[in-house]
Amino acid sequence: MMRVNDEKKTIEMINSMFPQSNRRLNKCFESDAEVISLDDKQFLFTIDEFSGEDMFRENDPYTLGWNVAAGGISDIFACAGIPLFYGHAMVVSNAWNEDFIRKFTGGVADVLKKTDTVFIGGDFGKAKNWHYTASIIGKTGNRPLNRTGASVGDAIYLSGKIGSGNLEAALKLYSDDKRLKMISAVIKNRFCLRFKESAFIGEYANCCIDTSDGVFNALNTISEINSVGYEISDLPYINTGSLGASAISLPKELLLLGEAGEYELLFTVSIKDEKDFLWRGKQKKFNFYKIGRVIDSSRILIDGDRSMDLSHLHVRARDFDERKEYLEYLINYLKEQT
Repeated sequence: MMRVNDEKKTIEMINSMFPQSNRRLNKCFESDAEVISLDDKQFLFTIDEFSGEDMFRENDPYTLGWNVAAGGISDIFACAGIPLFYGHAMVVSNAWNEDFIRKFTGGVADVLKKTDTVFIGGDFGKAKNWHYTASIIGKTGNRPLNRTGASVGDAIYLSGKIGSGNLEAALKLYSDDKRLKMISAVIKNRFCLRFKESAFIGEYANCCIDTSDGVFNALNTISEINSVGYEISDLPYINTGSLGASAISLPKELLLLGEAGEYELLFTVSIKDEKDFLWRGKQKKFNFYKIGRVIDSSRILIDGDRSMDLSHLHVRARDFDERKEYLEYLINYLKEQT
């Protein structure tokens, strides 16, 4: 059953009840991480919780640990920042044994080692269902990058391909489907750490957001905050995602529309800077994918000869009692656009 769920309005209400400070330099929803001024220096702060609701598989504890840490730290990279300190609240499932916990922690630890981030402590507990909260303090690079600044004509880029998060969700949601068992057995979806790309993006991007809630939601957030639209085409879906969707007769566009994200960076670059951005990025061996451009108001997906208007698609998975109801809604919407 579909419910009305105005999450943004609820967050604004909660935020308005707390004391504010002029040391916080960004407004609500304006940035992936909070930008804070201390002693004339700018720092970044983010906190994020993960649980079974995020649709991560639990068959590989190392990958699960890696992904929750990579997901948390991604907010710092979306601001072109440098992570410094990492804390967590780790609540493990009663079903996890010591070996599972060790491997899970190893995944978290390797993310911190690769990003040169120091662990500063946290909390530990046990419950029926696991949940994990990551909290990171970082510092800004040359400038704090946020979600505002997109202009009509900007090119829209992604730091990686589309669909690993939604493929992960599908492999969990359809775990009993024999058609996906072979794919599920061999695929380990470990999210990429875009710390090198982040610093480079910070030199050129007008705005940036991570795709923690999927590419579609990231595009919509940028559109709403900047009062613009977008036109996207030639999308770089991951091959295994397209194969998985085809195997269970689902449209590949669900890899775009679904909100299980892959924690890539979505950003816009001005036309005047695009040539230099691409040339320097190639020299550094970065793979950025141009997926479209910023336009006045509409939200258009072009797939071959088809053009789909996504302007009226405003649902979230949490609006439904069951995830499969959410997917059915998206599938029917796509059918209506053909």
